[in-house]
Amino acid sequence: MNKSLGLLLDGQIAVVTGAASGIGRAIAKAMAAAGATVCVNHIGPDTAAKAVVSEIETAGGKGFTAAADVSKEAEVDAMIAAVVARCGKLDILVANAGIQKDAKFLDMKIEDWNAAMAVDLTGLFLCARGAARQFMKQPLNDANPNARGKILCISSVHEIIPWAGHVNYAAAKGGVHSFMRSIAQETADMRIRVNAIAPGAIQTEINRTVWSDAEKNKQLMKLIPYGRIGQPEEVANAAVFLCSDFADYITGATLFIDGGMTLYPDFKDNG
Repeated sequence: MNKSLGLLLDGQIAVVTGAASGIGRAIAKAMAAAGATVCVNHIGPDTAAKAVVSEIETAGGKGFTAAADVSKEAEVDAMIAAVVARCGKLDILVANAGIQKDAKFLDMKIEDWNAAMAVDLTGLFLCARGAARQFMKQPLNDANPNARGKILCISSVHEIIPWAGHVNYAAAKGGVHSFMRSIAQETADMRIRVNAIAPGAIQTEINRTVWSDAEKNKQLMKLIPYGRIGQPEEVANAAVFLCSDFADYITGATLFIDGGMTLYPDFKDNG
C-alpha cells in the first residue's frame, strides 16, 4: 500500500470508470490506499477488474467491481444505484473511461467518430450527471463543511494540442474541457467540486508500441521537455489530492501532468 498518500480519502466511496487497466487501474489502487472503498468499473469480462480488486485487497484496501458501458444511460444509472445500495453513499466519481478510434480525417468513418464521442464525452456526461444527482441527495455534514461530492474528469493534453489523425479523440477531449468548467460553474454553489487532469504521454499498454521501441521513444522525447515518459502512479497521486479535502477550494481547474508537453518544446529556440 502507498503509505505516502496517508488516509486522505478515509471512509469515502469512489467510482473509477475504466479502472481495469492503465491510468484508471492506478487511480483505483491509489484511492484505495488513501482509505476509499473503490468501485472498479469495467466493460466486458471482469477478469482484469477482479485482478485490480485483488491487488487492492492484498494491500489492505477495499474494492469491488461493477460492469457498465459508460455510453449507456441505463447502465450508468444502474451502476451508481448499485454502489449506493451497497455502500450507502457516493463521494467521488473519477470519469476515466475512454477509447481511441484513430484514422485520418478524410478517411474517418462516422462509426469511429460516434464511438469516440459516445465513450469519451457522452460517457462523461452520463457518469457526472448520475454522480451529481446522487450527491444532491446527500446533505452536507455540519461537522465537515467541505464538498458533498467530487467529480474528476480524466482528459488529455490533446484538449488543447491539435492531433492530426486523431480528430475524434481530440475533439472529444476539447469538449471535456468546456464540459468540466461549465458544470463546475453550475454546481459550485451546491458544494460539488469538479476538476480535471490532462495527462500527456503516460507509460501504459495503450501506447506500448511507442515507448517500447527505441527509435519511436527517442522521437517521443523530443515532445517532452522533462525528458521521460510519465507513470500512471503520477496521475493517480494527483487524483487523490484533487479529490481530498486538501483541495477543497479547487474547482473548475485542469491539472496538466505532461512533463512540459504543453509548453510546445519546438518553440524553445524560436523566440
